[in-house]
Amino acid sequence: MKYIVLLCLLFSLETTAQQKTYCNPINIDYGYTPIPNFSSWGRHRATADPVIVNYKGDYYLFSTNQWGYWWSSDMLNWKFISRKFLRPWNKAYDELCAPAVGIIGDTMIVFGSTYTSQFSIWMSTDPKANSWKPLVDSFEIGGWDPSFFTDDDGRLYMYNGSSNKFPMYGIELNRKTFQPIGTRKEMYLLEPWRYGWQRFGEHMDNTFLDPFIEGSHMTKHNGKYYLQYGAPGTEFSGYADGLLVGETPLGPFQAMPDPLSIKVGGFVRGAGHGATFRDKYDNYWHISTTVISVKNTFERRLGVWPAGFDASGTMYCNTTFGDYPHYIPGPGYPGSSYGTNGKSGYFTGWMLLNYNKPVQVSSILGGYLPNHAADELAKTYWSATTGNKGEWIQTDLGNLSTVNAVQVNYADQDVSFPKEMDTVFLGKSLGLYHQYKMYYSADGKKWNLLVDKSNNKTDIPHDYVELEKPVQARFIKLENIHMPTGKFAISGLRVFGNGNGEKPPAVEGFIVLRTEKDKRSAFIKWKPVDKAFAYNIYYGTHPDKLYTSIMVHANNEYWMKAMDSQNTYYFSIEAVNENGVSERSKTWKAE
Repeated sequence: MKYIVLLCLLFSLETTAQQKTYCNPINIDYGYTPIPNFSSWGRHRATADPVIVNYKGDYYLFSTNQWGYWWSSDMLNWKFISRKFLRPWNKAYDELCAPAVGIIGDTMIVFGSTYTSQFSIWMSTDPKANSWKPLVDSFEIGGWDPSFFTDDDGRLYMYNGSSNKFPMYGIELNRKTFQPIGTRKEMYLLEPWRYGWQRFGEHMDNTFLDPFIEGSHMTKHNGKYYLQYGAPGTEFSGYADGLLVGETPLGPFQAMPDPLSIKVGGFVRGAGHGATFRDKYDNYWHISTTVISVKNTFERRLGVWPAGFDASGTMYCNTTFGDYPHYIPGPGYPGSSYGTNGKSGYFTGWMLLNYNKPVQVSSILGGYLPNHAADELAKTYWSATTGNKGEWIQTDLGNLSTVNAVQVNYADQDVSFPKEMDTVFLGKSLGLYHQYKMYYSADGKKWNLLVDKSNNKTDIPHDYVELEKPVQARFIKLENIHMPTGKFAISGLRVFGNGNGEKPPAVEGFIVLRTEKDKRSAFIKWKPVDKAFAYNIYYGTHPDKLYTSIMVHANNEYWMKAMDSQNTYYFSIEAVNENGVSERSKTWKAE
């Protein structure tokens, strides 16, 4: 079936026309930290708090501290527009942090987070041309982590809040003057005593701080209002977007027991502080912040997940296999954000072929060991001793396999810039580019060219390439030609396709032991499957709506802490290997 590719942000600028798939984290030119000496670990890429709007047939992506924004007509050719959103009456630097983007009639409005009234609301009817002017010189009430929502009747609302003490707020604004109508109303305050996933900490254990609520976003569907919020902390694998449902824009709202978007396992982790949007073909998508948080708490990337509503109005976001290749829909192919057996209808079925398989390299810097490039942890990486041309890394798939796509995830090791760039361009370092060649072999002796990026002039930190035609290979070798800065370092050399073998058998002995003392938690255990390297645990509060999943690697138990203490839960599990997935187990009820 022919596709017209949508979501260009998911690919590099050199992606060819045949590309029909994407793979998270999305491959855009993330800026480096805009604050000098921000981390003792050195420079690193970072952005977060994304919002995408579909405006006049084009797509616009704004996120934190990028000194501009991106646009695309087909979401394949992605163009960055450099823009410092300065106060018109003060030329001091003001960059957008956790921006709000709204559409009012034929006008786009943009507002950055602030606790003061000294930040403008900007407007444009031609953002593609970088044509902006102040709509309001100083927005009177301010707001951190704001979002705008225009209802069907034309009334305008703003939501905001970023605190581990205060709730998220909402207020109606005068559409012409932007003066508040009335006072802010409390929308929601976190309830970690009830909802386990809201607990602060990497392991949801409230170790030293109360959880944060942030990142509001409103979606309206069939007359109901779905207010989204981020929690409990941006540095954690459990960073998620919760969901409130109400009958009016300002509530009252009912909190849903599980997050709209969450991804605690796999290569890409975290799915918080995001926004839901609709594409040209009326499909829902959710873009959100994903977590690395090694060199600094705020070292983050972006991910895009299929989303939607079921027949009963339940809103969901599908992150199952969310960091594996997925199709992008086009005319005549509406796709399905929730397909069979919990996986998205956009999922290609291409499996990871080289999880923890043998790796060889040209050199090793300190403790940045080779297998860190194949361990499915974005937090770890291999680094060569230099960034020179000729450094290489090779992965062994174990047997002859069908290769459909590859993803090269670069890490930031010993990043530095000339002083003039450090003070002028950081936040968005222009003119950076990667170059490499990739080869494949059946026997490790005779090599053929697989991907040639030797003439690339774009910044591709998470380069994903769908092959025009699949190849049969056992070995994949990546050879560096040019690094934009720093050492040649790889957090994930990921190869996708099919291992040409048998799928794993079904999991046996699956049990869920929900604790009596704390119903937010449960111990989950199962018999290991010899031919599996991972497992997907599906769960939800309705036996037919197991919309949330956890991917567990190299283990046959999991300590879950994410449940609503006042709801019955249902669980199922499947085994995963390089050839596919097993049948799902019978559903387990945990009261």
